[in-house]
Amino acid sequence: MKVDKVREMQLEELEVKVDELKEGIFHLRIKRETGQLDRPDTLRELHKDLARVKTVIGEIRRVQMGEKTS
Repeated sequence: MKVDKVREMQLEELEVKVDELKEGIFHLRIKRETGQLDRPDTLRELHKDLARVKTVIGEIRRVQMGEKTS
């Protein structure tokens, strides 16, 4: 997932995406432990996507806090 696409999403959508990514990571970890994971790099990709989404959420919240304190 590209960061440009993430930045286009609303805060509520991003929070839902975090939950989806966490669930996906959980399922891939189970597959990895049972030996059913075909592409190990998908787990790494999901971790990176989660980090991107969390970063954008933090940016949005910092902007909102700056607007509230001004």
